[in-house]
Amino acid sequence: MIEVDNISKSFDGKQILHNINAKFETGKTNMIIGASGTGKSVLLKCIVGLTSPDEGMVQFDGRDFAHASKEAQTEVRREMGMLFQGGALFDSQTVEQNVMFPLNVLTKQSMEEKLDRVNFCLERVGLENANAKMPSEISGGMKKRVGIARAIVTKPNYLFCDEPNSGLDPQTSIKIDNLIKDITDEYKMTTVVVSHDMNSVLEIGDIVNFMHEGRLLWTGPSDEIGDSDVHELNEFVFAGRLMKMAKGK
Repeated sequence: MIEVDNISKSFDGKQILHNINAKFETGKTNMIIGASGTGKSVLLKCIVGLTSPDEGMVQFDGRDFAHASKEAQTEVRREMGMLFQGGALFDSQTVEQNVMFPLNVLTKQSMEEKLDRVNFCLERVGLENANAKMPSEISGGMKKRVGIARAIVTKPNYLFCDEPNSGLDPQTSIKIDNLIKDITDEYKMTTVVVSHDMNSVLEIGDIVNFMHEGRLLWTGPSDEIGDSDVHELNEFVFAGRLMKMAKGK
């Protein structure tokens, strides 16, 4: 479990996060949703240590992360997997080399051990024959799947996904959603997904955290969103459904 207690963050005198309190449960797909500019990505960066909160605490299974030493933070980071927008692959490296990268940096495994793990992860995401391909030779959806393989190659306890469906067509988005959900269930990871895609929220979200103007306004199971009396959440959900209907025309 990841716990966020009273996290606040400002940039250039403008407060972006206002006393955020949240729990992200183990073995669940925990969604952070909201419109653009609501602080979702800033919160994610505070959680994983890419930026430091001005106030508050982040705990990974009871371990203080935000205020820990660099050595202690490094140990926690070894348990993290990250899926970035666009996949964030190294253009000059093959699919195999991209997936192997975390193993080269974080482990002392033999080449045979690393290659076995890479092949297992590529097979797990349905890319067992893509080792030698370059990122320029594969589709956007395949890049996301390579990104997922790289994110899980070190057997992380925590998986973070920042807008995993950004730039993907609806059918590919569903495949990526299902893959994230299946991997979370299979490996019992604590998965945190930042998204503004209501279809993803309703399909794979176990616990949903809705943010608006830097504040966490609603938390609950995805199947209870329709019962919310939070005006801003209802407006966000309704707008998302209208956009989906418009795309379907």
